[in-house]
Amino acid sequence: MSTETERTAAAAVAAPPLARDAQTWAQILMRYREPSVPRGIVEIAITAGPLFAIWIVMWLVSGFSYWLALPLAIPGAMFLVRLFMIQHDCGHGSFFRNKHANTWVGRVCGILTLTPFGVWRATHNMHHATSGNLDRRGLGDIETQTVAEYLAQPWYERLRYRLYRHPITLFVIGPAYVFLIANRLPVGLMTSGWRPWVSTMANNAVIAAVAVLLMYLMGVGPFLIVHLPTVLIAASIGVWLFFVQHQFEETVWAEGDDWNLQHAALKGSSHYDLPAVLRWFTANIGVHHVHHLSSRIPYYRLHHVLRDHPELKDVGRLTLWQSFRCVRLALWCETRRRMVSFGEARALRAAA
Repeated sequence: MSTETERTAAAAVAAPPLARDAQTWAQILMRYREPSVPRGIVEIAITAGPLFAIWIVMWLVSGFSYWLALPLAIPGAMFLVRLFMIQHDCGHGSFFRNKHANTWVGRVCGILTLTPFGVWRATHNMHHATSGNLDRRGLGDIETQTVAEYLAQPWYERLRYRLYRHPITLFVIGPAYVFLIANRLPVGLMTSGWRPWVSTMANNAVIAAVAVLLMYLMGVGPFLIVHLPTVLIAASIGVWLFFVQHQFEETVWAEGDDWNLQHAALKGSSHYDLPAVLRWFTANIGVHHVHHLSSRIPYYRLHHVLRDHPELKDVGRLTLWQSFRCVRLALWCETRRRMVSFGEARALRAAA
């Protein structure tokens, strides 16, 4: 860190908590960005090791009973989610110091998570750069319309959007579609040159080779019994986490000069305050407001930020129970400056 940056960060720390704006917080958080290589290796071992062990046990148990093997897909899915979080940090260049190490670990993780690393990294970084910006919606986001946009559309477009925002679509059909089908093409980057296509097709080829090998060794039925439910459950959990991190009532959306990157990161991302066990499995991704404000912080340092700066704990805080109420939210109300349900949107139209 440069001397000038150190002075700026030191001055920011000296400021009263309530006087700190999002840009000041971004300076403070720079001190947490240094990754640890030994810690990264341990994180991979304690995530991939149990995941493979669960898969082996599922395979062995499935020889006796499918119904005994199926419940093991739940812990398997949790470890697969955690593996995706390692891929996620590699995409931000925060898991290892070395760029190539991040890239190759991310690519290997992408084989197991069915996600082409290069394409995902590009679209996810676009999400970070445009989060909460009404003028730049669409790539790497859950589709979000304003109340005015929704009410101005013909009935069939409103129906389409309502079906899209239905919980079964968002958390069951949608995740399966994204990870099993959409990820097989460089969606969002189809016309961005050859690199996204190479990333996607290489990912597809390795996935196909591994799947064929495992089917040969295990049999087609046992392979599908072991891997398919694990992937589908993990996909739904992942989409749920992404939804709650940005689709909560007090999130922030803005347009034009009213949008600010740091403010949208801090106020437009939630602090999903999960129980300790779930926090470990989700690799602290619930500390999402801090992550968006400084995406180079490794996930194993995010809780250090809340420990050292407890005033950040209540920013956008959602408990596990409170998060279920977010499901009804579907539209951004520009007059109330918050997310509202379809029912609230109808009430606003009636009042108008």
